[in-house]
Amino acid sequence: MSPYPWLDSRWAELAAQRENSPHALLIHGPLGVGKLALARRFAQLILCETATVSSPCGHCEGCRWFAWLPAPGLPPDRTGSAGCPRRARRRCSRPSKAAKPSFEIKVEQVRELAGFLNIGSHRARRRVAVFHPAENMNSNSANALLKSLEEPASGACFILISNKPQRLLATVRSRCVSLPIGMPMASVTRDWLRSEKVEDAEDWLAYAGGAPLLARSLADSTRGGRIRQLTALLRANDRDGLLAWNATDREDIEMLAEVLQKWACDQALLSFSGKSLYFNKISQGNGGRSARDWLRFAREAGQFRRAARHPLNPKLFAAEIIGAMPRV
Repeated sequence: MSPYPWLDSRWAELAAQRENSPHALLIHGPLGVGKLALARRFAQLILCETATVSSPCGHCEGCRWFAWLPAPGLPPDRTGSAGCPRRARRRCSRPSKAAKPSFEIKVEQVRELAGFLNIGSHRARRRVAVFHPAENMNSNSANALLKSLEEPASGACFILISNKPQRLLATVRSRCVSLPIGMPMASVTRDWLRSEKVEDAEDWLAYAGGAPLLARSLADSTRGGRIRQLTALLRANDRDGLLAWNATDREDIEMLAEVLQKWACDQALLSFSGKSLYFNKISQGNGGRSARDWLRFAREAGQFRRAARHPLNPKLFAAEIIGAMPRV
């Protein structure tokens, strides 16, 4: 059984393919529905040396090697193998402190991974590579991966996880077996969040668009607290408070743009139907503004979200976003 009940049927499909799993698997669906957890568990099952189980045993040598990998996931440039050489382990466990965080999976990482996957395991086990999120590959790294997918090393298994599979090269998608993960039923996710003792579960589930793992992570995080601050300012129509809100980095301005985009969508929906999608128990605060004004701003906020990943002045950029919001 999967730790997430809405994934049980998908896990049963994967577990049945343990011995004859495809050399490339694409797990795709909305953010926050458990794709990474499913991929990790399947990777561990492939490496598990207990042959008769439909879930990783957790005790064999293969499972112990897997447990060495850094939590909570297998990063794009990391590999797992029941026979991973010590030198390769040191290389992937100690990233350079001088390296700056990157939103891209780079071609050097894919080429290094390809070299590792072509090295035989001294335990004669399979080798697994997980790419998460796969859409973060640039064109060079995607083409490098494509070569490995076209001529896979013996015993190698590639697991690609994607929130936006349409951004992957069509040739990469065509060489993977697709496993879509849909949004789970609201009744199931509400019950699960309550069992996890998540406060304001329905509010966070609405904000997360129905994605249960995203809702749980937001409820228990500093990011969630800052979203609460922004929401309170929006409910109070406090534009000065929004301008005074301290945006310190690109993650802050991306979060601000996301909150404002969802708020604008809800204001437009309230104009059309009297119902909201992302924020529970809010009233229409458009002050005579039309749904068209809010939809226009929602599109602008989406553009701001994409631009937020560039090196910009956070305070000036945040002021520009707020300044573009319709006045009420």
